[in-house]
Amino acid sequence: MIRRVTKSLLTLLAMGPVLCVVTPARGASPMTVHVREAVANGQAQLVGRLPSSQTMRLVLVLPLRNQDQLQSLLRDLYDPASPSYHRFLTVDQFTAQFGPTQADYDTVRNFAQSKGLKVIATSRNRLNLDVTGHVADIEAALHVNMGIYQHPTENRIFYSPDREPTPDLAIPLWHISGLDNYSIPQPLLIPRPPGVAPAATTGSCPEQSFCGSDMRAAYYGGRRTGAGQSVGLLEFAGTDLADLQTYYTNAGQTLSVPITLLSTDGTSTSCLQVDDCNDTEQTIDMTQALGMAPGLASLVVYVGSSDTAIFNAMATASPLNANLSSSWGWNPPDPGQDDPYFMEFAMQGQNIFQAAGDSGKWTQSNYFYPADDPYLTSVGGTDLETASAGGPWASETAWSDGGGGISQYPFPIPSWQVAAAGGCAKCSQVDRNGPDVSANANFTYYVCADQTTCTANAYGGTSFAAPLWAGYLALANEAEVEETGKPLGFINPTLYAIGASSNYTANFHDITSGSNGYDATAGYDLATGWGSPNGQELAATLSGETHAAGFTLSASPIPLSVPQGTVGTSTITSTVANGFNSAVTLTASGAPTGITVTFNPTTITGNGTSTMSINVGSTTANGTYTITITGTAGSATSNAAVRVTVTPVGPYFTIKIQPKSISVQQGGRGNVRITTTVGNNFNSKITLSASGGNGAFTFSFDPSTIAAPGAGTSTLTTLISRDASIADHQITVTATGGGMTQTATFTLEVNQ
Repeated sequence: MIRRVTKSLLTLLAMGPVLCVVTPARGASPMTVHVREAVANGQAQLVGRLPSSQTMRLVLVLPLRNQDQLQSLLRDLYDPASPSYHRFLTVDQFTAQFGPTQADYDTVRNFAQSKGLKVIATSRNRLNLDVTGHVADIEAALHVNMGIYQHPTENRIFYSPDREPTPDLAIPLWHISGLDNYSIPQPLLIPRPPGVAPAATTGSCPEQSFCGSDMRAAYYGGRRTGAGQSVGLLEFAGTDLADLQTYYTNAGQTLSVPITLLSTDGTSTSCLQVDDCNDTEQTIDMTQALGMAPGLASLVVYVGSSDTAIFNAMATASPLNANLSSSWGWNPPDPGQDDPYFMEFAMQGQNIFQAAGDSGKWTQSNYFYPADDPYLTSVGGTDLETASAGGPWASETAWSDGGGGISQYPFPIPSWQVAAAGGCAKCSQVDRNGPDVSANANFTYYVCADQTTCTANAYGGTSFAAPLWAGYLALANEAEVEETGKPLGFINPTLYAIGASSNYTANFHDITSGSNGYDATAGYDLATGWGSPNGQELAATLSGETHAAGFTLSASPIPLSVPQGTVGTSTITSTVANGFNSAVTLTASGAPTGITVTFNPTTITGNGTSTMSINVGSTTANGTYTITITGTAGSATSNAAVRVTVTPVGPYFTIKIQPKSISVQQGGRGNVRITTTVGNNFNSKITLSASGGNGAFTFSFDPSTIAAPGAGTSTLTTLISRDASIADHQITVTATGGGMTQTATFTLEVNQ
């Protein structure tokens, strides 16, 4: 499909002096496209007209001025060699230099009122003028017919103008928002598909799912909390803060950050399930940002019905939020229509993170704007594993559903991405590539929403990753503001400079396995961008913060299988910083009865390694144990962890149930997934059975037998009788094969 796009802001900027001499005639179209391609080419069938008395709300958007000077200053603001480096503008300064003049703003206001439209909101940067009016008045003012059309790809109708608007104005408009509802914004999260086992194994929230605080431990692990910083979230629906409080209560944590729900255009900030409103996305965004930066000065939720209203509110807030996030996607009539706001963000020291999507590699059919816009930071998805609950990063692969690829509109490649694209085999050398960075997006999170029971490992999406990154940037901005009094602003040029440096892997986890349709490779790639944050180092590099002398420990391998009666080893590495040269003494904790841990050597001085030996006794119980390694040097400490799985000496199999608990109504049914793994040449079929419930449950397995060699999955369906007791029931699953028997349990809660 060829998108019908006219003059986006990028095109206007490229025109340079030509733009300055163009004076639009009366009745000229705005500078962006408004008519959808499906309407223009007849693919969308006209089925009627909007009632002439119906009221519509529009946003009349004026263009920025002094485009050449704006582009020049934008380059200087992010050039460390420039005297203007990071000398960001206030909203008033931006308006005075680049916003529409007061005279032009008044002209548009007078035009609207003369056409019978009511001005209901103005903006301090003079970009947006919000109006309402009857369809008949809007049609007359813009010289359009507002039709109702059958959507070509969705089972619904939509409204749209039949032609480009041509208001009788002597000055140009940039865009008119609200003229169609062809594309309805969607939250960029997805429920876990049936048959896909939960991936969580090391989270500290219920059922080993990840809390937002687990992401802080995995990706940061430092002392900063986002003090003095604020995060702004884009939301196309309100929320119920009771759901956020439920999350914190269930996670055993305390919420201490003030939260503001701000309507940008009259949209309700309330969202209740009884009103058919879903606040899953909104609550996720808050828990992820707050989990990463628990000491924020404030969190602002910008609620609106249009992108123009929300983005402009973010650009004109007082005080400004330096850390912004969007976990929604949509398809606008013109991909450049929001660039004035994005450019204002960059000029004012704000950075916005955008979820890259959850449908794998970008194509025309599965892409959502604005993930490839060059003025924002696009965030892809990964599958993260941590060393323990609330523990450090252990491993990471590309998430198969994570968005990424080559710009679909397309936006031209920005200058700061050219070198990275040159080293990426699948990247475009002409168009914008994405994502820029990534973070965990797999079905491993704890979520509370809709005033109902919370879920574990039920949702995934890059919508988790984008606000997580906004929280991470708040940590870096905390340090930057302490040092310079200014935030970092738009970080993409710096991110790509770090990626090209010799310190790349000290700042990022370079993710080199997995695929979203594009393979993750060394360095920049179209699945994960540069990767995820590597602890405190990236935040320190962004802000220029100097760490105190110290050391960090790491272990390799982290997951380790050791048969009974044998010895396993892991290498413990100490990495020092800023001249640290004290001896680090190693100790271990968490080993169960039957496991003995020793180190050789027992101390490390400077950068060095020690071999950790894990001696497993012949009678040690089978299972997985987390052993914590602590390094101590005076008052300085650092921890690492190893997960040891003790296995039998001969052939064996294990059984695992996910989820570990389910809730089912009387007369209903519930499912859990049984997974068997084999080792040491085990080769036999495995027969499954279940017990529990005092005769009130009927169990069935699909399949009931896992064929040799015995590794596989089965779905256990439990049918609950109508007179089953309302209580928590312990269900035992028994697996038998190869002369061995293994059992596992889960909790089945029966409710009314």
